[in-house]
Formats: sequence, C-alpha cells, structure tokens
Amino acid sequence: MLESSPHGKSTATTAEESRALAEDAFDDTYAEKTELGPRPPRTLVWRNIWLMVMLHAGALYGVFLIPAACARTLAWTATCFFFSALGVTAGAHRLWSHRSYKASPALRVFLALANSMAFQNDIYEWVRDHRVHHKYSETDADPHNAKRGFFFAHIGWLLVRKHPDVVEKGRKLELSDLKADKVVMFQRRHYKLSVLILCFLVPMLVPWYFWGESLRVGYFLPVMLRYAIGLNATWLVNSAAHMWGNRPYDHTINPRENRIVAFSAIGEGFHNYHHTFPFDYATSEFGCRLNLTTAFIDLMCFLRLAGERREASKEMIATRMQRTGDGSAKTG
Repeated sequence: MLESSPHGKSTATTAEESRALAEDAFDDTYAEKTELGPRPPRTLVWRNIWLMVMLHAGALYGVFLIPAACARTLAWTATCFFFSALGVTAGAHRLWSHRSYKASPALRVFLALANSMAFQNDIYEWVRDHRVHHKYSETDADPHNAKRGFFFAHIGWLLVRKHPDVVEKGRKLELSDLKADKVVMFQRRHYKLSVLILCFLVPMLVPWYFWGESLRVGYFLPVMLRYAIGLNATWLVNSAAHMWGNRPYDHTINPRENRIVAFSAIGEGFHNYHHTFPFDYATSEFGCRLNLTTAFIDLMCFLRLAGERREASKEMIATRMQRTGDGSAKTG
C-alpha cells in the first residue's frame, strides 16, 4: 500500500493504480487498417492552418519588440511561460493523464488555471488524446504518430482531421476518473472563458496596468510570443523526442532521451524513460536535473499540497536497461 504521508513515494500499486498502468500500456493487439487498404486521405482544417500562421507571425513580430520591452515585462513573460507550462507538465500530463501523484484541491485548481493559460485544449481532451498516444504509440491510432514525419508529429496533426482510428480508440477509453473530477469538468464547461481571461487578457493587462507597458508589447510578448514558445516546447516532445536521442531503457520503441527537449519543456524530454515507465511522476531517473516539473512536484509535496508520488525502483530500471536498453550509459 502507499504511504499515508503526503511526502511518501511508492512503487506499490493499488487497484486504481493497476488500472492506470493497464491504460498506459501499449496495446499490441491493435492492427492498422492500412494493412487492409490505403490510409484515408488527409482533410485539411483551414481554420487551424490560418490560426497557426497568424499566431507564429505574431510571435515573430513579438521577437522584434523585445528591445522595446522593459525588464519587468520580460520577467512577466517568463513567469507566464513557466506557469502555463506547469499546467501541462505537472497538471494535464503527470497528474491527470498518468495519475503519478496525488494533489490537494488547492493544487488541482492552481494547475487547472495554469492549464487554461497554456491553451492546449482542456484537460479532459488533452488527457484523452495523451492516453490514446501511449496506448497506440506510433500507429494510425496515435494522434501525433511520429512515423508520419517530423512536421506531422510536431504541428501537422493539428492541421488535418484526425485519423478515424484516433477518434474510435478515444471513444473507447475509460475516462471515469476525469468525469468524476469536479475541477476537470468545471474547466471543461468554462474553458473558452478561462482561456480568454488567463491566456490573453491577464498576460496582456498586467504589465499595462502595473508598470505602464504598452498594450502592443503586452499583447505580442506575454501573449503571442509566450504562447507560441509554449506550444512548440510541448510539440517537440511529440516530434523531436520521438526521433533524436538515445534509448537506454527500451530500444524497441521510438521515444528517445533528448536533453534539449527536456530543457525547453521543463523536464518532459526524457521520453524513452517515460514511455518505458509512464507511471513514474518524475518522467526520469535523474530527479530534478533538467526537470523543473519534478522540482515543482517535490516542492508541493514538501508543502503538503501533494503526495503519493509513484516511481520506478532502481532495481526495476536496471533490469529493464539490461534487458531492452540500447547500451548507452547516459541520457540525452
């Protein structure tokens, strides 16, 4: 059983954790329909294409405005990036997708607010797609199948209609834990309003109101540039971390250890480890090294706002490396 202390770590499993482990496991019974015929044609989603073009054009303009911004605005932009990133990494990913630790109601609300600032779909939808990604990784049922190329895995999957298998497998997932989570469902009901306030208005208006920054700089740096960087940092986990790096834990799967991605995505780049041990709250065997998300979770446990962190034992890691690793001694 898990330790009752909120500081505790455990490698043991409860019935709930056993179910979570089963949902994380790759489904090797899945057979791609391409074995029976050609892949369905791609249908472009022009609305998403134009929105992404405008976002990145705005972000590029924001880069040229950096010299015009005061130091407080730059610090605020970095703060918004870190806050929103935690909503994805510590929130949607490690807490809600993999249930790798427990969080107090206050922390859950904090992470849900941060997730709305990140604007990467609401928690319910993000978690559903991520669980499908793990269960059917690198197949047509994977929303961002890296075998379809870097561009598709990075951003292209958002610019076309989902493969029918992604939709089908997503509908069949057991998501009762999310439906029973009041924080998740409240955010889902009020997602558009929360995004308007937290992703756009708050980052723009705070520097304008408190230290007289121009609205133009306030919009294009803490909003557009910060948002574009946050999106691409997350997307690199789906693309670069599935293509470049070593595989010390399991050489039979695509995900790699990539230190550049780990840095940009505040700890999410140790991807061969994560896909080998998806239940581990740290997503790495190296603790807080290049892993600000793990440092944040550890801090929350110290403050008794989180607990029951799950992790792979050293023996489990060593055995798996010897059995399926590529023989590389270091990550990255």
